[in-house]
Amino acid sequence: MKTRIYRVNGEFVLGEETQVFTKELKAVNEKDIYEKIYSEFGSKHRIKKKMIRIDEVKEISKDEVVDTLIKTMI
Repeated sequence: MKTRIYRVNGEFVLGEETQVFTKELKAVNEKDIYEKIYSEFGSKHRIKKKMIRIDEVKEISKDEVVDTLIKTMI
């Protein structure tokens, strides 16, 4: 299966503040992206799924990648 690169925009509640985020991830399909986001924020920040709002998931090309970790993987 071919992996694709996605850019995810959204926000999550941490304490009393709302934090905006943009992440770039590799996955086989868009459904996997949602699970990766929930898993990553849940493990790093100890927040539940309902505290995370994903506004946009967009497939991007290799030329549009900004994240250095993703760049080294492609």
